[in-house]
Amino acid sequence: MAIEIKMPALSPTMEEGTLAKWLVKEGDTVSSGDLMAEIETDKATMEFEAVDEGTIAEILVAEGSENVKVGETIAILAEEGEDPASVEAPAGGEAKAEAPKAEVVEDKPAPAPAPTEAKAAAPAAPTADGDRVKASPLARRIAADKGIDLAAVQGSGPNGRIVKADVESARPGAAPAKAAPAAAAEAPAAAPAEAKAIWYDDSIPHEEEKLSNIRKTIARRLTESKQQVPHIYLTVDVRLDALLKLRGELNKSLEARGIKLSVNDMLIKALGVALEASPKCNVTYAGDKMINYSRADVSVAVSTPTGLITPIIRDAANKSISAISTEMKELAGRAKENKLQPSEYQGGTASLSNMGMFGIKQFEAVINPPQGMILAVGAGEKRPYVVDDALQVATVMSVTGSFDHRAIDGADGAAMLKLFKQLVEAPLGMIA
Repeated sequence: MAIEIKMPALSPTMEEGTLAKWLVKEGDTVSSGDLMAEIETDKATMEFEAVDEGTIAEILVAEGSENVKVGETIAILAEEGEDPASVEAPAGGEAKAEAPKAEVVEDKPAPAPAPTEAKAAAPAAPTADGDRVKASPLARRIAADKGIDLAAVQGSGPNGRIVKADVESARPGAAPAKAAPAAAAEAPAAAPAEAKAIWYDDSIPHEEEKLSNIRKTIARRLTESKQQVPHIYLTVDVRLDALLKLRGELNKSLEARGIKLSVNDMLIKALGVALEASPKCNVTYAGDKMINYSRADVSVAVSTPTGLITPIIRDAANKSISAISTEMKELAGRAKENKLQPSEYQGGTASLSNMGMFGIKQFEAVINPPQGMILAVGAGEKRPYVVDDALQVATVMSVTGSFDHRAIDGADGAAMLKLFKQLVEAPLGMIA
């Protein structure tokens, strides 16, 4: 019996996603564990594995399709011994896959309308036996782009189904008529043009780039954070000389193990220790209650080609700096390849964002809800600094904490930053 392959929920919050790329094609044999597709969620692009064995009988959702609902059938798998050509798609399956396309009216013949209505609807001509035009979603998309009437194309697939090769070799013809009369079509066309004029100057040479699901999620969450979370910002200057000296000594001892600590690794540790020792700052505001965490899970901002993501160092206070370094390198590498698992970036009790490597002196980061705080770290630089009542030159960085003022009072945030400063300036205290 044929198996319906459905759009998976690749994260607890996922309701829909983009089928970015198919890694199999119709007729391919797959086994459990084989990679079938790349799916873009609201957090990352993830690979989807086969669970059952069989042959891909039909792909119902073309790659590049957006807003595919979780649970929607995206392909049909024929089991061993079953003829893939005899497998039928579930009722409405192809119509669902092609919903964004106006040409979906080709899927089935229209009822006999009045002559004027027939002209407006312009359905594809039915096949000789009265069946609907059978075509794969990808073939339909190519046909729409090239202006090809599918009713005039001879299909070479199972049961005469039109596939990609058929439409690629066909000559473009007259595109199907629009579903609405010309007068009605002009009205909605004017609205996007008017909206464009509001947002940017169309006379300047430019390119338009469609937002990925990840970028849409970033935009939505940060907008909600600034609108709904009252931020309070506290800044402190921190001397790095002692930490840099300790880092050099530790790296010499770790060289044989192939481990090289970064300043950021040590700051993650310092934030974890400071949070665990400052429970009033390791919290989440939850309306009529407060969530108080007994462990410090530090989310670390990592820039990737598709946007910002925050892999988590769990229980940062109680991990060695070498363990944090190894784990952070591995997580950051997979983050840039969009290969993180949801459990590796969802959650966290507070965040750290370091822009020191870009030479940024000081900045204020936006809180990542539902977390209660984020620490923004600037560049360490040589500055005039008073040490023991004498003016000296020291390596100093500016650190700004953004706190959710609904959950964290200014005095509590200041106490946590004071402890963080002490740990960085006397770093043996965080590894003792």
